[in-house]
Amino acid sequence: MTIEEAQQTVDKWIKEYGKRYFNELTNMAILTEEVGEVARIIARRYGEQSFKESDKNVELADELSDVLWVLICIANQTGVNLTEALKKNIEKKTARDKTRHINNPKL
Repeated sequence: MTIEEAQQTVDKWIKEYGKRYFNELTNMAILTEEVGEVARIIARRYGEQSFKESDKNVELADELSDVLWVLICIANQTGVNLTEALKKNIEKKTARDKTRHINNPKL
């Protein structure tokens, strides 16, 4: 699935099953919540924290896709074409950082 197809699929789902998009502020809060759930898994799986019994069956892939879902919702409702935005962002990073990381002695 391309990014464009993902945006279309989410939009179709919202219109068919979700009634409407939550407003932008609500979606921003939901995005923050979902990123927190990803952070919780990362802290426990790759960091020093241990899993609580209730957290042992959570899947990183599922939580990452929740983040992507809400991000796509925000893009759709604000008119952002994520394919174009990502292309421009990669160009920006390439122009700005093309030698920065290669020449970083810390890496």
